[in-house]
Amino acid sequence: MKKDITIDSALDNIALVEKLVDEVSEQCNLSSDLYGKILIATIEAVNNSIVHGNKFILSKKVHVGFQITDSTIHIYVKDEGDGFNYLNIPDPTRPENLENVSGRGVFLMRNLSDSIEFDNHGSAVVLTFHIK
Repeated sequence: MKKDITIDSALDNIALVEKLVDEVSEQCNLSSDLYGKILIATIEAVNNSIVHGNKFILSKKVHVGFQITDSTIHIYVKDEGDGFNYLNIPDPTRPENLENVSGRGVFLMRNLSDSIEFDNHGSAVVLTFHIK
C-alpha cells in the first residue's frame, strides 16, 4: 500500500501530515508505541524540510510518502532545498549542545526509527519502521 501527500512549506501544513500518519496507523493497526515513534520521527523530518530545507518558501513543496508492506513502513520525506551535511551533525546530548534550541530532529529520527537513510545531499530522508 502507498500513501502520499505534498504540502506547501508552512508549519500549519504539518497537521495534514499528522492526519496521514493517523490514517496509516489505523489501517495498519499499529500499537500506540509504534504510532508515537512514527508520528514524532515523521513530523521532525517534515519540520526540518519546511524550516531548514525549503526555508519557509511557500512555493517550495515537501513530499511525504508512505510505502507499507506486511513487515515494514518506509516513510519518504523530500524537500526542494539544497540539502545539508547529514554526516556532521552535533550530538545534542553532549554537554556543550544541551542548551541549543535546534539540532535534535535528526537525533530523534535516528533513535525512533529502525533505520534512516539520507539521499540527494540530505534533502531527502527515508525512515524505516518494522511493524512485525
